[in-house]
Amino acid sequence: MVGEKTVLFMSKLMTIDMRMLQASGIGTYISNLVPRLIKNCGNICFCLLGNYSQLRELIGAESERVIFRESVAPIYTVREQLSLVRAIPSETALFWSPHFNIPLSYRGKLMVTVHDLFHLAMPEFVNGFGKQAYAKTLFGRIRKRASMVLFDSEFTQSEFGRLLGPPHKESAVLYCGVDPIWFEAPRGTLGNETPYLLYAGNMKPHKNIWRVLNVVLDDKRFSQYNFVILGKSEGFIGGDTKTKALAEDHPDRIQFAGYVSYDRLRAYYANAACLVFPSLYEGFGLPPLEAMAAGTPALVSDRASIPEICGDAALYCDPESEPDIADKLDRILNDQKLREELIGKGKERAGLYSWDRSAEQLGEIVRSLLN
Repeated sequence: MVGEKTVLFMSKLMTIDMRMLQASGIGTYISNLVPRLIKNCGNICFCLLGNYSQLRELIGAESERVIFRESVAPIYTVREQLSLVRAIPSETALFWSPHFNIPLSYRGKLMVTVHDLFHLAMPEFVNGFGKQAYAKTLFGRIRKRASMVLFDSEFTQSEFGRLLGPPHKESAVLYCGVDPIWFEAPRGTLGNETPYLLYAGNMKPHKNIWRVLNVVLDDKRFSQYNFVILGKSEGFIGGDTKTKALAEDHPDRIQFAGYVSYDRLRAYYANAACLVFPSLYEGFGLPPLEAMAAGTPALVSDRASIPEICGDAALYCDPESEPDIADKLDRILNDQKLREELIGKGKERAGLYSWDRSAEQLGEIVRSLLN
């Protein structure tokens, strides 16, 4: 490959698993941090594992400091374990897995990002004993083997300790960021559609969307509003049959927009009456912050990491109480003073989360591990 021999003769090589570059959530994390990390660490070489064309689109051409290696094995499979063994250069001084699916046979220095402990904390939502067992095995190995474990939030760090015990070596909280372009989200660009409420993200059972849909469909206070769901269509494969059924039974009120372009995504955020994020479990939760940056108030769950991330800039509800969801939704839609307060605080809160600052922190961690 172009530049590979040159790279492998240089002193420090960091290899990064980029296979989930197109995944929701983790893909955003990777695509924002890796280019910044490469830019900030000029004395380090990088080998990126993933889809070659996707890597080239994100990073540009290979160089003396950056090489690509094709590695597209599906996650959570035996095949990915075998594939990673072959793909990781023997000269690797540090391997970073931005998800818990680490290469079990790798014996070098390891850094891992743990976004959440969902598989262990909420097993009732995980389909199949095999997935739970695989996750438990990997998390246990991470606890013992990783030189550094990164967490998206203090909540996730505490969950790791609660469910597994603290990591044997080092750990740190590395918050996600909000792209500055969200603060310039375009208003009035979707036409004169019916006012709508918005949900953005994966459509898995623990996201709890169906409870909000029940409220919107059954309570006359919200009869003027439609409900827009943004997310990749394969999200329904996760088993959220209740949300899928409601969407199919009420196509006049519930719009499943699926995957949209980035510009249209920002327009959906900016023109929504509010974002509703009723998740039962989150390790971080970017959609509320993106809505805040776009000037849209957010009604969010009072569970897991969400209060830590959103602070006093969102309105909270009990995600398992439809009456409470309805009352809080009514407030956020009709209390103009509250809306203005949340919009102001929201922009301020979203501004606290910066990919640039997170990348600087990450660079310091990487340099420390390599030294």
